[in-house]
Amino acid sequence: MDATPRALLGMSAMAMLGLAACGSGSSGSGAAASSSSSTAAATTTGSSSGAANPGITVAAASVPGVGSVLVNGDGRTLYLLTSSTATNLTCTDDNGCTKVWPDTELPSGVTAPIAGSGIDTSKLSTVKGPSGALYITYAGWPLYTFTGDSGPGTARGQGIKSFGGTWETLTSAGTPVTGSSSSSSSSTGGSGY
Repeated sequence: MDATPRALLGMSAMAMLGLAACGSGSSGSGAAASSSSSTAAATTTGSSSGAANPGITVAAASVPGVGSVLVNGDGRTLYLLTSSTATNLTCTDDNGCTKVWPDTELPSGVTAPIAGSGIDTSKLSTVKGPSGALYITYAGWPLYTFTGDSGPGTARGQGIKSFGGTWETLTSAGTPVTGSSSSSSSSTGGSGY
């Protein structure tokens, strides 16, 4: 008779730990640099590490104002900067860009992003930054979130001009969505938005 209450208590504890893990993810902008020396291919299935850190998952979702675009595991819209490429990262910690546009740095020990639903896994990869850290790319574009988005399903960063380029959302085909979202604003120069 004691086994049933213990089993239920154990299952409840496991469920609580799972929920806590799901809520503790981040975009990884402050994560330690990875020591991996090569760019890794994406995995095609989720794992417990994806649930613990949804910032490393890339999927497609419908976002009002921009359509079906890339989002992270938390449902936050992912952006590219037209002046930033896999060989020329122009949004960095050094110029203050990542304070407004957090990068998608993989946590230490993680070598590949997780492919969520609706994306082309062959386009999902990583690029090594100057510090050796790995950043998520899609179709060669480094991916970022925007601090001005209030949460999942918003794309207030769409069309903002800053840091030498324009911030655009990205379709699962790897094509930038051009044009402004109705709620975005512009800023020129290298600071602010």
